[in-house]
Amino acid sequence: MNTDLAGAVTLATELSVALREHPPADEVMVGVAPPFCFLAPVKEVLQGSSIELIAQDCHPEAKGAFTGAVSAPMLASLGVQRVIVGHSERRAVFGDDDATVRRKLEAALGAGMRVILCCGETLAQREAGQAEEVVGAQLKAGLEGLSADQLAQVIVAYEPVWAIGTGVTATPEQAGAMHTALREQVLPDLCNGDAPAVLYGGSVKPANIDALAKTAHVGGVLVGGASLEASSFARIVQGCAG
Repeated sequence: MNTDLAGAVTLATELSVALREHPPADEVMVGVAPPFCFLAPVKEVLQGSSIELIAQDCHPEAKGAFTGAVSAPMLASLGVQRVIVGHSERRAVFGDDDATVRRKLEAALGAGMRVILCCGETLAQREAGQAEEVVGAQLKAGLEGLSADQLAQVIVAYEPVWAIGTGVTATPEQAGAMHTALREQVLPDLCNGDAPAVLYGGSVKPANIDALAKTAHVGGVLVGGASLEASSFARIVQGCAG
């Protein structure tokens, strides 16, 4: 969560200015994901820029009596271009299981938006040697059976739960091993050989972006706390060019 509306608008303004002064490489896509209540004002700030407007989640149903929920069609009507589903905090705190994540993914695609599908293992699962099995199962639940056109609208984000908000980052070797397994084994089997890009998320910051950008099969980053300071986020964007 951001602090308040003023803080969200200020951050979006500062980021827009920073990226206008130091444009990212052509191959780098930049997006921001403010809380639901700040999407519209942040969109106004981003008008005319290449920064994508992303939602942090969506409800799996397109309509119905779900007080307090925000549906995918609602987000699309606001101009949201992409939706994050399956974030580790949604899974752990709000109880989103694989079936719910799949329904949200389909809801977002059905409303004409693209999707970032998050996956990742806990420390206990990694120490038990189950990391690839757990992540593979999450991706199978999220992607299996999608059409080629649908898969083209999905990006995967690998976010080891033990590295989120802890200050601990997966080493380039750890990130590279998982990303290689996903890109070369898990995803081709699920996607008929046309695997989506895989982002890394987990305590990404300016100090480690250069190493992450050079890591095998890391196709970008999903930034958390470091995105709350425009200069920090801008430095990460520049580092994504490798």
